[in-house]
Amino acid sequence: MRFWLMKSEPDVFSWDDLVAKGQHGEEWDGVRNYQARNMMRDMALGDLIFFYHSQTDKAIVGICEVCAEVHPDSTTDDPRWECVDVRAVQPLPRAVSLEMCKNEPRLSDMALLRQSRLSVQPVSAEEWAVICELGGVQA
Repeated sequence: MRFWLMKSEPDVFSWDDLVAKGQHGEEWDGVRNYQARNMMRDMALGDLIFFYHSQTDKAIVGICEVCAEVHPDSTTDDPRWECVDVRAVQPLPRAVSLEMCKNEPRLSDMALLRQSRLSVQPVSAEEWAVICELGGVQA
């Protein structure tokens, strides 16, 4: 199993929106960056993902999982763009803000801090454990 982080603007699609989709989950559509698309191509069923509210909250607020592997993005007819489906697993008891991540030395190499604009990012097992600790979740 691999770990990831995906960003969404909460006024466009929030953690609560994903939770409302239930077990079926939702297509993670609209990604138009080749690097992010390629990361989704590397995802497998059951991979875990931090759900990050970008723009306003700037915080990791929940954990979701890949529930459908890469397939064509339904929001475009352009065959270059693909996506995965994700479903909510659990909220973080404590949101982990970008500022908390910046202040945590164990996260200094995290993609969130180095490639801040990328909407889909890998997360190492060590980073996953640290974020879970900060968020009040048993890793």
